[in-house]
This record gives sequence, C-alpha cells and structure tokens, in this order.
Amino acid sequence: MTPDQLEVAIIEAVRRAVDAGDLTAPVPDQVQVERPRVREHGDYATNLALRLARPAGRAPRAVAEIVAAQLRDHEAIAKVEVAGPGFLNITLAEGAQGELARTIVAAGRSYGRSRTMAGQRVNLEFVSANPTGPLHLGAVRWAAVGDALARILQAAGADVTREYYFNDAGGQIDRFAASLYAAALGQPAPEDGYAGEYITDIAAAVARQHPGVLDLPAGQALETFRREGVELMFVEIKRSLVDFGVHFDVYFNERELHARGELDDAVARLREQGHVFEADGAVWLRTTDFDDDRDRVLIRSNGVPTYFCADAAYYLDKRRRGFDRVVIMLGADHHGYIGRYRAIAACFGDDPDTNLEILIGQMVNLVRGGEPLRMSKRAGTVVTIEDLVGAVGADAGRYALARSSVDSTIDIDLDLWARHTSDNPVFYVQYAHARLSSLGGNARSLGIELGDPAAADLTLLRHEREGDLLRTLAEFPQVVATAAELRGPHRIARYAEQLAGAYHRFYDDCRVLPLGDEPVTALNVARLWLSEAARTVLANALELLGVTAPERM
Repeated sequence: MTPDQLEVAIIEAVRRAVDAGDLTAPVPDQVQVERPRVREHGDYATNLALRLARPAGRAPRAVAEIVAAQLRDHEAIAKVEVAGPGFLNITLAEGAQGELARTIVAAGRSYGRSRTMAGQRVNLEFVSANPTGPLHLGAVRWAAVGDALARILQAAGADVTREYYFNDAGGQIDRFAASLYAAALGQPAPEDGYAGEYITDIAAAVARQHPGVLDLPAGQALETFRREGVELMFVEIKRSLVDFGVHFDVYFNERELHARGELDDAVARLREQGHVFEADGAVWLRTTDFDDDRDRVLIRSNGVPTYFCADAAYYLDKRRRGFDRVVIMLGADHHGYIGRYRAIAACFGDDPDTNLEILIGQMVNLVRGGEPLRMSKRAGTVVTIEDLVGAVGADAGRYALARSSVDSTIDIDLDLWARHTSDNPVFYVQYAHARLSSLGGNARSLGIELGDPAAADLTLLRHEREGDLLRTLAEFPQVVATAAELRGPHRIARYAEQLAGAYHRFYDDCRVLPLGDEPVTALNVARLWLSEAARTVLANALELLGVTAPERM
C-alpha cells in the first residue's frame, strides 16, 4: 500500500462513517499522511481527526475512534491506534508496503512528479551576472540552485522558463572596456577597473580580431573593446554554464527594452495607474504607497532613465509574455530590492504575493586545507566557477551548492568534496546508485530478471530493513512537492542521502542475489524489485539536482 493509496483509504473510511450516520462532517478531498518520528508509533500517522473535530462537533479523540474503526477492516492495515489528542497511528499489514516497489518501477522517471502546479507559467530569472568577468561563487550558487529549482518546479507540473538578464551598458561596462584597452596597451588597469588573466586574454583576442584597433582614436578603440569584449566575455560565461550543466531558455538584454521603447511604455502604464509624479525636474514612482522605504526615480532630470525604470519595464515585459509568476533570484547584498520590486508589481496593479517572488541567497566560501580561498589567479579578485569545477568537478560542485538552504552561508571544503569516500555526500549518493546498477547487472548475468510485474510476490518484503527502505521510497513524492512549494532544492539532496543510507543498510542485512548454487527464490526476485525501485528513485532525485547518476564508480 502506497501513501496515496492509504490517503484514499482514509477518505473512504470517513465517507463510510458519514454514510452510516456515525459522523457528521464534510468528507475531505485530501488527507495529510506522514511517517511518525518514532518507529514504534506505526508506519504512518495522520492528524485528520483534529481537523474534523470542529465541523463534527465532537472531541478529536472521539472522531479518531470512529475513523479508526472503519480503517481496521481494511485488508492492508494491521493496526490503527488513537494517540495523544487524536492522532491516528497506522501500521500496515505485513508485506503490504511491498506493492510500492512495483508502482515505482512501473512509473520510472515519472515517479515523484505531480500536477500540483499544472497550468502555472513561471519565469525563473537567476545568475544574471553582467559580462565583466568570469562567474563568481555567488552567481555559481544561483546557477546550481536555480537550475535545480526549475527542474523541481517542472516536476510539480509548472511550465518554467529559465531566463538570464544582462546589460552591456553603464559604469561597469565602461570600466571593463577601459581595463581591456589598458591591458592591450600594456598599461595597468584603471584604479576602479578589472584585473586578472582573463582581462589580458580577452584584450589580446580583441586585438587579434581587429589588428588596427590600437591605432584608432581612443574613443573608437574603447568602443571596439567594449563591444567585442562584452561579446567574448558573454560567450565564455555561457560556455562555463553549459559545462556546469545549466542551460537557459532566454538570454534577455536590457538593450532590447530600450530599442523597443518599453521603458516609455512602462512609464505610460504607471501613469495610467496613477502612481507617477514629477518633482525637481525628474519623473518619480510613488512606491511608498506600497511599503517601499522611499519613492523611486524613473526618469532623471536630464531625461535619462534609471536602472529602476528598466526594472519596471522588464517586469512588465515578463507579465506581457504571459508569465503568472515572476521569480527573481538575487544575491545576499540585494535585500533592499525586495521592497522596490514588490512596489513595482503593485503599481502595475498586480498582487506581489501572487505574481512576484524574490529569493535571496547567502554567501559561499571555498576552503582548502582549513584555509579560505580568497581569490582566483585567473579572475584576480574573486573565486570563479572554473575554480570550483576544476577542484571538485561539476557534479560535486552542483550538489555542494544545492545541498544547503539558500538562507544560510556555506563553506565548501574542497578537500572533502573531491574525495571518493562515503563522507563526501555526493559520492555517497552516487555510489549507492552505482552499487544498485551493478546489482542489476549481476542479476542479469545470473539469468535473474524482474519478469512479469504481476508475478512478483512483493508481500515477501517483510524484513525491518525492507520496511525502512520502502517507507523512505514512499516519501519521495511529498519531498518533491514540498521542495517545489518551499523553493528548497536542498530537501532533495538531503532526502537522497537518507535514501542512500536506507539502501546501504538494507543491502548489508538482506541478501538480494543467491550465493553459489543456491536456487533463485521468490524472495530474491522481490528484493530485486525493491532494489530497482531504489535505483529509480535515486536517479530521479539526482536528476532533479542536475547531477549524474553513474552506473559504475
């Protein structure tokens, strides 16, 4: 019996009690079923009776006893106990959980997926680093977490578009161009410019592509280094992301907003909404009406739009493209943006709680030999995506960055994450999958196949370790749903480690394949089904994190 099947059984038990006149309460559409923290309290527990008590006009324990009486007649349920203020602790019949293995193997890659977010169009913007240098660790964390979150939201049924936003104008790009020009001339970088080997490399590449660039007047030369340097840098950023397993559906340039007149259109729309005013020669948006800490300038007194104006136009552009929810991932130093972005949504007439979501990620530090890595030789001042991948690989890098809640600052010990030992979390999980793949191969070499699904006797899975593994496998759909709802890819990683541990303990205590000339028994086949179910779920979990599931290690 799966958790979903148990949920249906509980709903039907309530329905029967209502039909019999024993209970006066609405029959629920959904029931929350969880694993008790204490194993002795049963296989599953539900607080249904506490929810039904008020509409039923009965004490929770009385409601629980009525529902329990109906559930005790179910052939797959061995015991139902009423605990505490009215919790139902349910123990399944011996072997009844084994059916889950058949369900998982049949579902394959779809196990854990749902339609809970079906019909929702989500624009997920992450990374969005301007092309002035290699991706630093803060952006790399968002690359890993953002891509994993997109996968998880898609697993929950949402239609997700991954988007990268950048601009190739402004002060940062001016300093970048000046740094390239100085490097090409053999001069030191400007005081507020960029340094590192990558600046020298890009400057040399631009000079090779345009042999006479240094003979041009300074203004023309700077423009060439700006245009070509940005393009080369962005090509490198894209390559780094692809090597990290991160792909975007849309690369959106702020320049497009200006070219299409969308900033003027956004200001006009905001005027129509009644939130624009003029003061000191500038055009302002009255965001304080929507809890921003101060009003914001849209158009400066010199007629030049602000970055805030571009942000407003960009939000409107996303909504006009049909996205129900705009999700933006920002770094730790962007907390102040939350209020102004929410005010933008409200000024356009949207509900910020429905149409907008801002996620803030904390800092990442790399540690080697107990000492923090302060800078990259290539980038000069920051640690980059290449430094991380070069030290531990893309799989370990992605897993390490996605394994902790984005609310927390993390230290990544490069020595730990490079090890091929069980104290390295990604190795621990991947090794479990490889071990399971090897087991399946060994079974086939012995002529043992899963065979006809209907023929497997999965009621034989009665060992304590088998039960622990089955209960862990049963949790996966809820883990995915919760990770999607709470925007927490780290929940998938932690679950994968729990599942790997449950499998290793099962494998140590329960022989799957026969030894020597021992005959193949129905129990061997049942355990092979359970092993294939575990392999399937581990692969599904790793896929949601964008991490490979190797067949051998």
